[in-house]
Amino acid sequence: MGLETSMPILVVDDYQTMIRIIRNLLKQLGFEDVDDAADGQQAMSKLKQRQYGLVISDWNMEPMTGYDLLKSVRADDSLKDMPFIMVTAESKTDNVIAAKKAGVSSYIVKPFNAQTLKAKIEAVCGL
Repeated sequence: MGLETSMPILVVDDYQTMIRIIRNLLKQLGFEDVDDAADGQQAMSKLKQRQYGLVISDWNMEPMTGYDLLKSVRADDSLKDMPFIMVTAESKTDNVIAAKKAGVSSYIVKPFNAQTLKAKIEAVCGL
């Protein structure tokens, strides 16, 4: 069983270049249905309008961080089981622990490549 490449993915990052990089990596893996949001608030409104199979979010964003977005997603009954991958440039143990406690599905430290992303997606989507 391979990746479900038809599932819609929401990429959340306030840095357009990073969105482009993740979008390109996802495209390399065969994902075509990729949407994006510039911050946690925009992401939450998109998550209410459409069903996504996965959220890939940066940690550091203003005004709503990826960590706050994660907590909001987990607190929402209709979204709480959605796979959520946190992406960050910081590998601080405190952040990893906080994200795990908040219910993150997986954690990727930048920089990363398509193979790392693929492995994380397979792990969180139960493949």
